[in-house]
Amino acid sequence: MSRRACVIGASGVTGGELLRLLVKHEGIDISCTTSREYVGEYVFRVHPNLRGRLGISFTESSIEAVLKHDPDVAFLALPHGESIKWVPKLLEAGLTIIDLSADFRLRRPESYIEWYGWREGHPYPDLLGKAIYGLPELHRGELRGAKLIAVPGCMATASILSLAPPAKLHLIDLGRIVIDVKISSSGAGSQVSRLDMHPFRTYVVRPYEVAHHRHIAEIEQELGLVSGEAVRVAFTPHAVDLVRGILATSHAWLSRDVSEPLLWGAYRSMYGNEPFIRIVKDRAGYQRYPDVKYVIGSNVADVGFEIDNRMNRLIIFSAIDNLLKGASGQAIQDMNIALGFNETEALDAAPLYPV
Repeated sequence: MSRRACVIGASGVTGGELLRLLVKHEGIDISCTTSREYVGEYVFRVHPNLRGRLGISFTESSIEAVLKHDPDVAFLALPHGESIKWVPKLLEAGLTIIDLSADFRLRRPESYIEWYGWREGHPYPDLLGKAIYGLPELHRGELRGAKLIAVPGCMATASILSLAPPAKLHLIDLGRIVIDVKISSSGAGSQVSRLDMHPFRTYVVRPYEVAHHRHIAEIEQELGLVSGEAVRVAFTPHAVDLVRGILATSHAWLSRDVSEPLLWGAYRSMYGNEPFIRIVKDRAGYQRYPDVKYVIGSNVADVGFEIDNRMNRLIIFSAIDNLLKGASGQAIQDMNIALGFNETEALDAAPLYPV
């Protein structure tokens, strides 16, 4: 049976990717697409790649307008702080909600004071307790039948997936992890600051929010759940001259003697049957470690590692397409699990190559 889906905030970058994927989903009919800026305009005039694939127009961005289309599932591709205005009423109407913002990712209401500057904390602490963090590789069982799913942040996704296996086995010092992330321009969305315009972004490798990035909260939360202990990470992102992609390089100090076969076993134990995780550590070929170039256009996460025996250090890599496994692709993977579709439906395309 087909389900009706509405994409709220469909004129943005992640909204466009949701539509591109949903038009080929055999179990989904797109019932509405909302936009504040483009009401009444054809979707393909904002997302030209959908010309000939989707002939509907953007509708008014209001709860009442959405509910008139009687959707079963709503994707919220809205800025942080906006989804909380929609979620309670959409839940009350019985919809399955896939929220791509950060509004329901953190479990502790007070965390929103520290990381998002909300003076009173989270206004719906009861809903925080019901929201499922939408990282299937860690929460697949909880996602089945879930009504409120918080899609992880893109840089958090790359970091957590690569660090979870050694963290789970306590192979590393959980109180001292350093993560360096390179992120493409599409991570800034469609409403960008001056520094994300082309003349400022080209040829750039620019650190930003170097000591207190909000994705730290997700990373520490999820790795803490995996390991059963408190986790502390130092995290610094860099804006780079790419359209798509994230490369996360993590440095962790080993807590015991660790061999390469042991690490292979740790990663295969967690990810050996995962449809969208590839373990990349090769001695030949074009790709020796995870590389953004070889995941573009896919819902794949490549993870890999190397041991630095001289420094007793583990170097861990992860590469994803930030718009797919880091946002819209993962959102659809979450929906597939929640609604009982094949988990890979609409997501099984191989990465683009060459790009």
